[in-house]
Amino acid sequence: MNTQDQHASVRYLVTNVQAAIDFYTGHLGFTLDSSAAPAFADVRRGPLRLLLSGPASSGARATPEEANVPGRNRIHLVLDDLDAEVDRLRAAGLAFRSEVVTGPGGRQVLVADPDGNLVELFQPASRS
Repeated sequence: MNTQDQHASVRYLVTNVQAAIDFYTGHLGFTLDSSAAPAFADVRRGPLRLLLSGPASSGARATPEEANVPGRNRIHLVLDDLDAEVDRLRAAGLAFRSEVVTGPGGRQVLVADPDGNLVELFQPASRS
C-alpha cells in the first residue's frame, strides 16, 4: 500500500460536476484540487479527498446500473458549532434531509448535494 498520499478518498457519482464543485467549495469548506469538468473533479477538506465523477468519467462508467443511485452512505464533517452552520446553510437556501438529532456522542444533521449524496454535519458532545 502506498502511504505517500495521506488522504482518504471517497467517490460520489454526480450528474453535474460543476454544480457539485460549487456546492462543496461554496457551502462546506472544500477547496478545488483539480477539475476536468464535465467529467470529473476532486475537492479536499482536511484529510478527505472527494472525487466527483460525472456520467462520462471512468469511475461512473464502472458502476453497475442497479447501483447507480445515491445510497445511505455519507461523508461525515465535524464542526464546532452545528447551530451556526445550520443557520448559515439555511440562509444560503440549502434544504436539509433530517432534523438535528441529538445522541450520546453529539448532534448531527443531514444535508444533500445537488445529486442527493448525503453529507452528515456533526458536532461532538462536550466532554467534561
